[in-house]
Amino acid sequence: MQELSLIQKIITWAVPVLFAITVHEVAHGWVALYFGDSTAKMAGRLTLNPIKHIDPVGTVLVPGLLLVMGGFLFGWAKPVPVNFANLRHPKRDMVYVALAGPGANLLMAFIWGLVGLIAQYLPGYAALPLLFMSVAGLYINAILMLINLIPVPPLDGGRVAVGLLPLPLARSYSKLEPYGLFIMLGLLATGILGKILLLPLTAFLSFMASLFSIPVFGLVQYIT
Repeated sequence: MQELSLIQKIITWAVPVLFAITVHEVAHGWVALYFGDSTAKMAGRLTLNPIKHIDPVGTVLVPGLLLVMGGFLFGWAKPVPVNFANLRHPKRDMVYVALAGPGANLLMAFIWGLVGLIAQYLPGYAALPLLFMSVAGLYINAILMLINLIPVPPLDGGRVAVGLLPLPLARSYSKLEPYGLFIMLGLLATGILGKILLLPLTAFLSFMASLFSIPVFGLVQYIT
């Protein structure tokens, strides 16, 4: 099978990436609204329009450069605004709001798995592009889910940790938030992030490959 061109790779990744970041952020906003905070709704962020959620650097520049260089795909969207003080039970509800994003990525991974399963029964001219896109969808949603579960504020895992820790520890831990992005970029630059994610990512993709009969590891080399 011939390797995809750069344009084909961009087309293959564009839809899965946009859906992954958009639904992830909207999920945070909807769950926050359910628990009493309408900040995201008032800001017009409860929409599936990806333009509202795109961060020029995190959504376009960084993933694009990593894709061109063949490195570990990593990026972020413009966070949905949440005022935790408006939640009915701020410390507890923060956990549900935080988990909504990775939960949305988990759901989307299963949807892309179904797409990949269906693609295998389509004619060849339609099957391969859709199969490539389904593998990209599985891959990006798995990475977003796992990265966001790392317990570093302001990642979702960090918010979960703050919500679950006793109040004095939670206050101290939350002070890491201004440095969270730099911590993650440092982990990425040193290769530590890839090592942290390798085992759970491989296990998750192996499970999805088995569940939906998709040759994930055989195809991922052509799209990255």
